Amino acid sequence: MSSLPPDQALIEQGSKKISNEDVQKVVTKADDIRKKFTPGGPLSRFIEDGKLLIAIVKDYWSGAYRQVPYGTIAAIVFTLLYVFNPLDLIPDVLPVIGQIDDATVVAACLLFVEQDLQVYKQWKFSQ
Repeated sequence: MSSLPPDQALIEQGSKKISNEDVQKVVTKADDIRKKFTPGGPLSRFIEDGKLLIAIVKDYWSGAYRQVPYGTIAAIVFTLLYVFNPLDLIPDVLPVIGQIDDATVVAACLLFVEQDLQVYKQWKFSQ
């Protein structure tokens, strides 16, 4: 039994199944994923975080930034694909609650990868 909060346990479990194809899917679908983080919706408070999560995956995939454990990238990719997938645990077609579910998973991911994301952010802004 995991001692992690349920959403972090979901991310940890899901990240173990992430493949290179999944990473590439986030890179190729980045614009569509970014659209999920819109003003006025449950993910609106995560607009800047969403951009940062997409950027670290793109920089990792291109080889520009590799100072991050693959587990962090896998957790981020899992989270972004979770947000992108309209048929996740609570389908996005259910008004409000489907997007709140996505926001909860994003928040859990941010806690899970916080240190690595801070290091990346410093690197990104120094470029």
